Amino acid sequence: MSAHSDSRPVTVTTLREMKRTGQRIACLTAYDASFAALLDEEGVDVLLVGDSLGMVIQGHATTIPVTMEQMLYHVQCVARGHKRALLMADLPFMSYASPEQALTNAGRFLQEGGAQMVKLEGGAQQLETVGRLAANGIPVCAHLGLTPQSVLKLGGYRVQGREESAAETMLRDAVAFEDAGADMILLECVPARLAAEITAQVRIPVIGIGAGKDCDGQVLVLHDVLGVTAGRMPKFAKDFLAGQGDVRAAVRAYVQAVKDGRFPDQTHTFN
Repeated sequence: MSAHSDSRPVTVTTLREMKRTGQRIACLTAYDASFAALLDEEGVDVLLVGDSLGMVIQGHATTIPVTMEQMLYHVQCVARGHKRALLMADLPFMSYASPEQALTNAGRFLQEGGAQMVKLEGGAQQLETVGRLAANGIPVCAHLGLTPQSVLKLGGYRVQGREESAAETMLRDAVAFEDAGADMILLECVPARLAAEITAQVRIPVIGIGAGKDCDGQVLVLHDVLGVTAGRMPKFAKDFLAGQGDVRAAVRAYVQAVKDGRFPDQTHTFN
């Protein structure tokens, strides 16, 4: 049986209402039509075609090699499989270096790919870009905290926002993104207390990955949820296939754990 009986499409308005009423938002990455259909049927609210495909599909060490054409291909695949969930797509490295370039490529995701929201990484330097996209009717998710496309600049995959000044900057950027027209914020690898403060300060939904239990929703990479990630599992991830009978049951367990507030717990959280 499907984990979600409501077949109405999820929209940005739906997500805002879920935040307002305290309904948790369950998100997962998807890269093909078959998994998109399965995740959709089991009640996942947002499907993210992540540039994480560079690592889990293509075998790269980072997301940096992923190109716009590769992303567009996978967005198109997922668009053919989903019906209910909102489809969000990552703008890959160097595809939004200017507002004009971002507008062109985000437009392609919506027009050619079937995406319903785009996600981009970065802080205040992206405010103009977010504003430009929003002004042209393109829903945007702003990605703060650990930004994998900047891993070389950051010096590795490190928790962000532990220092007071960095925390203040992240909170200020989140509020500014909302003011610029962002429809959602994703926080990756930030202390739970900071994520809770940001979630309380903005009216738009905040999705966490390694950002504690107080965000409006959670996202994980599908391969982590199914326990097939190569190498060491990230602290914030959990293998939901363990103890379940099949992939569908694992996805259902993940969705239910997010909805019930049981995931993430302290073992998947940074202080």
